[in-house]
Amino acid sequence: MRRVLIWLLGLVTAGIAAIVAWLAVAPPELLRVGDGYAAKIVCSNVFIAGRDADVVLAQDVQAPGHPLLRFVRVNVDEVRKTVTARMFGFAAPGHAVYREGLGCTTLSDDRFAAFPGIQRERRRLAPAEDAMFWPEGAGIVRNAAVQALIEDPALTGPGMRATVVVRRGRIIAETYGEGFSQWTPLLGWSMTKSVTAALVGLRIKDGRMALDATDLVAEWRDDPRSGITLADLLGMQSGLEFNEDYGAVADVTRMLYLESDMAGFVADKPLVAKPGERFSYSSGTSTLLSRLWMDTFSSQRTALTFPRAALFRPLGMSSAVLETDAHGTFVGSSYMYATARDWARFSLFLLQGGRWNDAQLLPDGFVSYMAKPTAASGRRYGSGQVWTEAGRAAVAQADGEVALPDDAFWMQGHDGQMALIVPSLELAVLRMGLTPSRLGYDVRQLQAKIIEAVR
Repeated sequence: MRRVLIWLLGLVTAGIAAIVAWLAVAPPELLRVGDGYAAKIVCSNVFIAGRDADVVLAQDVQAPGHPLLRFVRVNVDEVRKTVTARMFGFAAPGHAVYREGLGCTTLSDDRFAAFPGIQRERRRLAPAEDAMFWPEGAGIVRNAAVQALIEDPALTGPGMRATVVVRRGRIIAETYGEGFSQWTPLLGWSMTKSVTAALVGLRIKDGRMALDATDLVAEWRDDPRSGITLADLLGMQSGLEFNEDYGAVADVTRMLYLESDMAGFVADKPLVAKPGERFSYSSGTSTLLSRLWMDTFSSQRTALTFPRAALFRPLGMSSAVLETDAHGTFVGSSYMYATARDWARFSLFLLQGGRWNDAQLLPDGFVSYMAKPTAASGRRYGSGQVWTEAGRAAVAQADGEVALPDDAFWMQGHDGQMALIVPSLELAVLRMGLTPSRLGYDVRQLQAKIIEAVR
């Protein structure tokens, strides 16, 4: 028995030594990215969504992520509203701080040390008036057939956190995963890009931006990048170098977790293609768009209040929080939290062509422009930060193919965030969750079934 114990102890010791040795030679930037990611995700979910830190660490950070993330530990300071994450002390820790109205931001050690903390309590969501129908209140007009579809786990998929179906201006079906409700703010990831496009559209309507504008960044004026237009950026065909591979320390992870000035990092990228000719999906492009529309204001303070004043408040999106980087630029590629019902409000806004309560907020035709497929993308992507998938007009099912309407387009985000928008059917289907692509879930099966049910 003693020999067995000694053998087991030796095996464990060797295993720990191997892990320590591997961590010691692992790329320091990879460890820093992991720490920054863990701190940011836990911070936002604790201080915006009101979730438990241990649950977020286990479910959102460790379960779906890189094996290294299993070694992350976090410390949450409820008084200062901060989170620190670290893997065994082998790299600089990741820090994230919460600021009211601006969400959580990753900070370097020196900036974190100087952070004074937040004295006020985080904003609580007030329930809407139940006597009124959504979007004015919390009442819904339930469609039994559609409700049955979204309660089928085979259709909503693993890790589903919220599914909301909107038809003719009302919610007709909704369901939530365990631990989530209509009051839980959810991260849209790259669905945020479509919100960024809408904010650009608002500034175009104000006469402060133009689709054909060039010389967008001062540092570009004496080189070929000066020819990049606002339309090129919106359509993901700027020609700028940007690696969107999430599997390692690529441009996208470096931008989100190592750079304090994300838009500046992107603006420094060289051209690798002629503007307007090559499609390249880039979170960097969307964050640069945030910097550009923010720069149309005379002060950063005014720019920071613009999304709430000009978009969220008119639409009744009281839960929406668009987060910034340490430089004060909205991370327009990735970081907006809102309840599923508020994401559905934004979907309805697009369904209505940028119109809300008899007011045309976006320029006439701007949403149609957003959804117009680009040639450079092979008609898979629109001209304004949405997916069109025009090349796949039908979904194969066991009982035959279901044709998707020609005007359908999508907001789409990492790990299973998706909103299908079909203006001709006055239909939006929002499905949110934590569903890594490796699970093979196809949300289009759900969307096709719902289209069949409402036609």
